Amino acid sequence: MHNLKEHGVQIVVSCLLFMGFLYVIFLNPGFRSIPMFRGQGCSYLSKTSSEREHVDLLGGVLAETAMENRTLIIAMVNKAYVEGDKPMLDVFLNSFWLGENTRDLVNHLLIVTVDRTSYERCRFLRLHCYKLETDGVNFNGEKLYMSADFIKMMWRRTLFLGDVLRRGYNFIFTDTDVLWLRNPFERLSSDESTDIQISTDNFNGYQWSEANPINTGFYIIRSNNKTISLFDTWYGMKDNSTGQKEQDVLNHMVREGVFRKLSLRVRFLDTTYFSGFCEDSRDIGAVTTVHANCCKTIRAKIADLKDVIRAWKRFRSSSTFNDTSILRKLNHVACRNSWKH
Repeated sequence: MHNLKEHGVQIVVSCLLFMGFLYVIFLNPGFRSIPMFRGQGCSYLSKTSSEREHVDLLGGVLAETAMENRTLIIAMVNKAYVEGDKPMLDVFLNSFWLGENTRDLVNHLLIVTVDRTSYERCRFLRLHCYKLETDGVNFNGEKLYMSADFIKMMWRRTLFLGDVLRRGYNFIFTDTDVLWLRNPFERLSSDESTDIQISTDNFNGYQWSEANPINTGFYIIRSNNKTISLFDTWYGMKDNSTGQKEQDVLNHMVREGVFRKLSLRVRFLDTTYFSGFCEDSRDIGAVTTVHANCCKTIRAKIADLKDVIRAWKRFRSSSTFNDTSILRKLNHVACRNSWKH
């Protein structure tokens, strides 16, 4: 009898506890307001987690790509640079294969993509890849020089690179229409007091002269408070510079003395070593990079860069090849004609 009474008490207590649990869940309004039990709260938590994951993804790929001194190489591509029989990205990467002491540098190259096609191509090539969020702007196709979308893409690039600096990374930024024929680190100064070393369209003979017209298609920059301030100031000019690409704005800022105001030490690179179609190197035996600048279309750039590669192969394969001024004889016909249309 005693056991039956004790069993009955246990049943009653269990029922009371269960009824109390149901009250807390379904009838107590305070408990239902906890975010864990609200759809809106779950959505908010999920969104925050997703944003945090995206930020962490950039930090992870930067750390994975950089050298021990927190320096990496960054290039940016879209769909137009990865499609076709011989796309620009392939020409760019081929120069690392053909260049002197450049193959291992691919291990420290980060390809920043602005659309799904270019990201998938980058992943297929087993490179370091990062897909940049573009805030709904479509950067898929070829953006002709100085078109509205071209200018938007250049400013989005500037914003991203400023973020890399704020994370404490130094980098070489390179356009993909730049051939890397020799290791540029062997020509760039390792002096830590030099904040920026930047290519020029035309070199006036003085590496510290601010009269040199800069080209933002190739430069190396150190991460510090001065360079971060430069990028903040530079990007802050975007909305007051309608119709101007970011390079034009920076050139204007240089003429206004921004480097001096920020106490930046900037070296301007000699086109003998860091060459371009605007001003060809005088010596293929010394040239480090060749940039297809002063050219309007991707198709024209690829055609004329292939001519440079052929000249490079001839130079490398012949011990008696002594026409060191060959780059100045190529004429870059496709790029010259690209301005006629």
